[in-house]
Amino acid sequence: MKYKLAIFDFDGTLADSLPWAASVVNEFADQYGFQRIDPNDHEQLRNFEAKQLMQHLGVKMWKVPQMAIHVRRRMSEEIERIPMFPGVGEMLRQLVQAGMILAVVSSNSEANVRRVLGPQNATLIRDFDCGAAVFGKASKLKAVFRRCQVEPNQAILIGDEIRDAVAARKVKMAFGAVSWGYTNPDALRTQQPEEFFTTVEEIAARLAQPAANAK
Repeated sequence: MKYKLAIFDFDGTLADSLPWAASVVNEFADQYGFQRIDPNDHEQLRNFEAKQLMQHLGVKMWKVPQMAIHVRRRMSEEIERIPMFPGVGEMLRQLVQAGMILAVVSSNSEANVRRVLGPQNATLIRDFDCGAAVFGKASKLKAVFRRCQVEPNQAILIGDEIRDAVAARKVKMAFGAVSWGYTNPDALRTQQPEEFFTTVEEIAARLAQPAANAK
């Protein structure tokens, strides 16, 4: 196989949480003092990198850690509204059957991740490193490498945001972008990902094949 380890982002990659986030964002805007979002602007804002989006909305960086805790707690209370993307469970099973090690690194909580995945799918994940700071994934990726005993050049981070691409580059691992998450696919393509997936099924179809045939 081309990669021994696949590390997944969660929100927008495995879990379809964007509709939920869009439905509650203005409540957080009022509570934390940043600009409310007009629903008509959602698509345009998907082109923004996370720091650009925060600056655009006037989010105070010092408030982000507390807000992240609040968001995770609110999601936990409404977890039944967060589904996996169709095909995720089968894709994870195919990767494990092909001999890949799977991990999840997320800003979300491990409890939320496990509840959305469900018990059977969660058992397919060897390593969870959750609760990452918004811009703190790189250190968690390194920790996963150590625990799974895999070198960065044998691993791929699969995610839906520009900050995922930045974290992957920082630790010298490959980045696989997905087209169905929080960030506009064209904006993700500017990051020149090593892999670009337009469907969930493509992930297993491409990564589970022998390295000699991988494209």
